[in-house]
Amino acid sequence: MLNLNHLRTLAEVVRLGSFTAAGNRLGYTASAVSQQMSALEKATRVPLFVRSARSVHPTQAAHAMCRQAFKLLRDADNLLAAGLAAGSTAARELRVGAFPSVCTFVMSRIVELPAWQVPSVQVNFSIAEPSSVVPGLRVGGELDVGIIYQVGESGLALPQGVSRHWLGEDPYKVVVPAGWGFSAGSRMSVEALSEVPWILHQRGSSDATVFDFVLANAGLHPRVVASSDDFNATLRLVAAGHGAAMVPQLAMAERPAGVVTVEVPEIALTRKLMALCAEDAPADLAEKFVAALRVTDEFRNM
Repeated sequence: MLNLNHLRTLAEVVRLGSFTAAGNRLGYTASAVSQQMSALEKATRVPLFVRSARSVHPTQAAHAMCRQAFKLLRDADNLLAAGLAAGSTAARELRVGAFPSVCTFVMSRIVELPAWQVPSVQVNFSIAEPSSVVPGLRVGGELDVGIIYQVGESGLALPQGVSRHWLGEDPYKVVVPAGWGFSAGSRMSVEALSEVPWILHQRGSSDATVFDFVLANAGLHPRVVASSDDFNATLRLVAAGHGAAMVPQLAMAERPAGVVTVEVPEIALTRKLMALCAEDAPADLAEKFVAALRVTDEFRNM
């Protein structure tokens, strides 16, 4: 029978790269870690490390066993939590990472649903951009579910085993100050937009690069007067008359007065929204959370 403590130690050795580092993390000596790994190799009859005088290197079998170990350990922890919950307030945990717009306008509605207002389940949120959310979905990472967007064809390298769940498309809208005299839905030419100040994404991000390409392809080289990755701040600057901007529809759910959406056929950009589930996530909770996302008004109408 496999020893769960040995599997936990294996996971730390593979993650940290040495017996010494794993021992420091778990409170063992390097010698004790080595003995545990030897015992695990004997129990499984599989060589897990290539040893030399100065280092150890995990084999492919060790990496494969590590991935299975993370899932097994997570299942064991969930079983333990479920057992404790019968006589205490212990709760199963679902760790969700999501970008700011969806957290602002969607997440609060989900956690208010009766299915999530139970003491046996705790949802923990981490608000971050997709580039920070995705790495947390690796096996043994700090997230179970990630809600991300992808702009244009910009790609995100997903960890092994992560599953994708399509949520919808979120089109960007061109918005201008109401004080400029345009009515909602009116057509605005690229030439007119070339003459006005703009509020755009911070430079250097993949989103900003896509924005630059789309605008340049339309023949527009905007005069940038502000850089902002916070759409709430962007909308308030637009309302104050500071400049035009492109803002996704989801982020405009509670736009301030003084912001007008105009039609510019030459400029079309959409971000794709999806949920990602880690390989070792608690499957029932993750599936229930994704299902709850899909029936919110914001995603059902996409």
